[in-house]
Amino acid sequence: MGKLTYENAIKVDFDDRTLAHLQLVIGAKLRRGEPLHFTWRDDISIGGGRTSIWIHPQSTLVYKFYGSRKPQLNPAWIDALAYTANSSTGLYLVPEPPMPNGETASQAMPA
Repeated sequence: MGKLTYENAIKVDFDDRTLAHLQLVIGAKLRRGEPLHFTWRDDISIGGGRTSIWIHPQSTLVYKFYGSRKPQLNPAWIDALAYTANSSTGLYLVPEPPMPNGETASQAMPA
């Protein structure tokens, strides 16, 4: 389980695979100087609901991965997440689509 920390104040847990995909999409937007909203559903253990943050090039973001291996990235998921990041609603998690070669995420994980 990884953790995204925003402005040293907001901390949210995502699995390492999801966090790696988010890092890539957010990084691409920020490299182009494009701010974005990022919204996620909060866990029921903290009351449910949703949280939305405004990410801009001066934002302080920390991506903490707890696994020792870098997860394999799914280009189709990157595209789907980038599509939401470029929409008026901003970035939000969408289900991972099948990998282009038909593998599932568990089959594609490096040994």
